[in-house]
Amino acid sequence: MKSYLLLSVCILFWGSNFVFGAILVKQFSPMLLSAIRLSFTSLFFIGYALITRNSVRLQLSDWKLLIPLGLIGTLANQTAFYTGIKTVDGTTAALILSLAPITTAILAWLFLREPLTQRVAGGAVIAVLGVYCVVGVGKPFQITPGMWLIFIAMLTFATSIIMMRKLIERIDPFSATMYSTLIGCAMQIIAAALVEPVNAIWQAPLWAWFLAIATALLMQGLCGLLWNRQIKEVGAAKAAIFLNLQPFVAMLVGFALLGTPVTWPQIGGSVLIIFGVMVATELLPKRGAQFFAKPSKEEKISS
Repeated sequence: MKSYLLLSVCILFWGSNFVFGAILVKQFSPMLLSAIRLSFTSLFFIGYALITRNSVRLQLSDWKLLIPLGLIGTLANQTAFYTGIKTVDGTTAALILSLAPITTAILAWLFLREPLTQRVAGGAVIAVLGVYCVVGVGKPFQITPGMWLIFIAMLTFATSIIMMRKLIERIDPFSATMYSTLIGCAMQIIAAALVEPVNAIWQAPLWAWFLAIATALLMQGLCGLLWNRQIKEVGAAKAAIFLNLQPFVAMLVGFALLGTPVTWPQIGGSVLIIFGVMVATELLPKRGAQFFAKPSKEEKISS
């Protein structure tokens, strides 16, 4: 139960990130905000690696994956997310990003030759219907540029998972995450310096700086470490179930902090998306006892 509690804490922070991101992009430009948060996340990972001595030396073949991973999984992903969140409410963004597990399964079928089952296809159809409920029911169907950017953020995130799977065949997940974050951070800083007026960051109020640093350390740094540790305890499949709670957390936090209205189409769409994801990823437990059982040795090894 301790592991499930810690996983729930991670989801609480990650679901809130959509709302806090919407608040912060009003104080910082998207690329500068991403550069700031990635810088402090990188410092967190470096400090953790120095204390625990948990890192490996890279080979030339690793850089062939790390550089594209930093470009796609960090620079493109963060820029698309923070630019899109300026015009898309946190609830809608969370629901679009919840398509990542299905997208990952499809990409794994295309590039890693993993089997694409009927459950994945059926779950994808259900989830797409859920997205339609969110963006199209009760109003003229219109996909805004912000929604496209959030979709790109979801797609780049799913792509980075595929690339990470290949990378961790040689190095451990923490080292892969740390090095890809450092490379992506360097790219983000350079891109932000070229595109944005750097002196604009000093115009942000002190509370915005505190919130940006705190969310970087808690949501991207500490929660990432907690999540990876608990996966070893309960198994990857059971931990992934908690990811489906992010849209609900974004809804509640957005309503509480920003007064973002929660509509019935959003509620219905979120249920369809989460159900579709659980069908596609085979996360629907057959029995309650099975969900709370200890993970098998094989599941721990695979995670």
